[in-house]
Amino acid sequence: MAEKLVIIDTDCGIDDAQAIMMALTAPHFQILGITCVFGNTTVENVCQNVLKVLSVCEREEIPVFRGSAVPLVGISSSGDHFGGDGLGDVIKDKDPQWEDKISMEHAVNAMIRLVSENQNQISLVALGPLTNLALAVRLDPCFPQKLKELYIMGGNMEGIGNVSLCAEFNFAMDPESAYVVLEDFLCPTYIASLEYSCRNSLPWEFFEELMNQDAPAARFMKTITSKCWAYSKEAMKKRRDVHFGPGFVSYDSYAMAACVDGSVVTESIQCPVHVELQGSISRGMMVLDRTNKLKKSHCVYVMSKCDTTKLSQLLMESLRQPRNKQPEK
Repeated sequence: MAEKLVIIDTDCGIDDAQAIMMALTAPHFQILGITCVFGNTTVENVCQNVLKVLSVCEREEIPVFRGSAVPLVGISSSGDHFGGDGLGDVIKDKDPQWEDKISMEHAVNAMIRLVSENQNQISLVALGPLTNLALAVRLDPCFPQKLKELYIMGGNMEGIGNVSLCAEFNFAMDPESAYVVLEDFLCPTYIASLEYSCRNSLPWEFFEELMNQDAPAARFMKTITSKCWAYSKEAMKKRRDVHFGPGFVSYDSYAMAACVDGSVVTESIQCPVHVELQGSISRGMMVLDRTNKLKKSHCVYVMSKCDTTKLSQLLMESLRQPRNKQPEK
């Protein structure tokens, strides 16, 4: 398989960590950088979380860039899905030197530079609010056409929300940026929505098997999910299960899996999409225009069905890290 150049844009919570680990185990991936954005927690915590994941997987050579701390418009807020720090509030050994390990270059500038240096070669995987991407196209209007492809975890297909009545978390955190990206990015775009992730959930028995593997990455994931309500079968009964039934969902892994292996996605809806900005109830909701009433020229691929067997294999492999450890003499 030909080498794939990748940039990961993340608001690193627990599911982002899982997705990043999946990327680290993809043998054909060359990760040029990881750009950080607010979302699951503050951008400062996101940077530290990414560094922690890379440290656990012994991949600290990958550059990390600090990006947007607030949305384009309005007041910044963070979610509580994964605790205050984004990784379950269980990590005690914080690195006091973390800022020295972050690149001095701003994430948006790094994104523009890397894409300009590798035109039509980079796959960009966006796992958080789309603020960095929106700023990139505002600074360089040609940025999207220099990308090979864009994968997004975010938005919804049916108006089912998880932070508001009608909006998915990543889009709800910065609706204006989601609007800008889905209007201005004309590159091939693939969206793993909230409903796609939840309708292709995995059994909780698989989650137990996944977390109980004997490897540093698996032990790390077991620790950070151990006290997190978002990974509680019981807590989900009054939340996600109401709409989708029981199951384990690692949201960001669905977008990453599609980038790693396109055959994981077995069905997609190709159509224009629109992000609602004005509605008092529907602000941040993604609308699928399947009959093209809006007369938009650009279509995206909204994933709808998943090969959960292949997804399971990618998830299992992602926690068998670090690789290439030399046996002790």
